Amino acid sequence: MSSGPAGTPGKAAGSPLPAGRKRDSVGLPAHPIIKDIGEIHSRLLDHRPVIQGEIRYFIKEFEEKRGLREVRVLENLNTMIYETNDQTLPKLQAANHRILTLQQREQEERKLQTDTLMADEKQRQAHWEVFMKDQHNKRAEVDEEHRKAMERIKEQYAEMEKDLAKYSSF
Repeated sequence: MSSGPAGTPGKAAGSPLPAGRKRDSVGLPAHPIIKDIGEIHSRLLDHRPVIQGEIRYFIKEFEEKRGLREVRVLENLNTMIYETNDQTLPKLQAANHRILTLQQREQEERKLQTDTLMADEKQRQAHWEVFMKDQHNKRAEVDEEHRKAMERIKEQYAEMEKDLAKYSSF
């Protein structure tokens, strides 16, 4: 056997390790204790495989169970929307139309009442003016009759005074 660097049977070329020993990826000798520590570390402290399993389980449960529940909720909402559009909305529109019709009628009646009241007020005002003119004319007639009566009475008293003066001079 050759004892050269390339031909040494017990040692790898340029390796200080005895024959049968391997180097790990870092370049350190791989002892069984280190391998055991690595396994213990991966089992106790490396939770990635367990977490990945839990994540897969959660996704599966969420997609299967919750997904169906969400689909049912969406279907119920869809049904409620169709019922609202098909039944409730037409009822509301009909009720709204009725309310608008009633409001229009009420406004027309109010306008009619207001117009009637205004016409009655104008008619009363015209009657009042006619009444006041009539009263003024009657007052003028009464005043004229009173003036004429006063003149007649004055004339009558004047004649009576003349007669009295005639009789008193005797």
